[in-house]
Amino acid sequence: MSLIVTMDGPGGTGKSTVSRVVAHKTGLPHLDTGAFYRAATLAVLEAGADPTREDAVLDVISGLRLSQEEGRMYLNGQDVSTEIRSEPVTAAVSAVSAHLEVREILVEMQRAWVDRHGGGVVEGRDIGSVVFPDAPVKIFLHATPEVRARRRALETGERIDDVLADLNRRDRFDSSRAVSPLSIPEGAVVLDTSELSFDEVVEEVLHLVRAKS
Repeated sequence: MSLIVTMDGPGGTGKSTVSRVVAHKTGLPHLDTGAFYRAATLAVLEAGADPTREDAVLDVISGLRLSQEEGRMYLNGQDVSTEIRSEPVTAAVSAVSAHLEVREILVEMQRAWVDRHGGGVVEGRDIGSVVFPDAPVKIFLHATPEVRARRRALETGERIDDVLADLNRRDRFDSSRAVSPLSIPEGAVVLDTSELSFDEVVEEVLHLVRAKS
């Protein structure tokens, strides 16, 4: 299998944009694992199921066909790349992704995707710790909550205070959940992006990738 680069970290650290650019510059495929959880959450909401009930969620996702190609997310063959970024999905995705069996199903899908594509730059919240713990390049992006909120607000047009509150809520949930909590993977290089430009972060990551290529 070709090189696997894992990119973990909380929301607003720039890992999605950085990982896409790194994938492009290295010629590696790119996988946004969070989009799988969002697509599953969309299906749960559309079915009217309770996101906090694991049995109800499993009933919905057990037969789903999820795929991601060229940056687009597909649910049962339908492009849902826009729908999975909606406010209702954002509000419910933490609850859906906290269920053990849900994560097991989606992790297998993600591993199968990387196997089919022969490696890749894979971003998420438990990639270097759970999905690919033996990856040769593991990176954890970090930034202060205030910096992350400002970046996200510039992207979405939301009020910084609202974004900061949502990021803090998501951080608490993801870091304290019993299953695959957000944490720094063993052996990962931690990059604090608070004071770095986007280009500087990309160059730091590319340096690490090239060292293993």
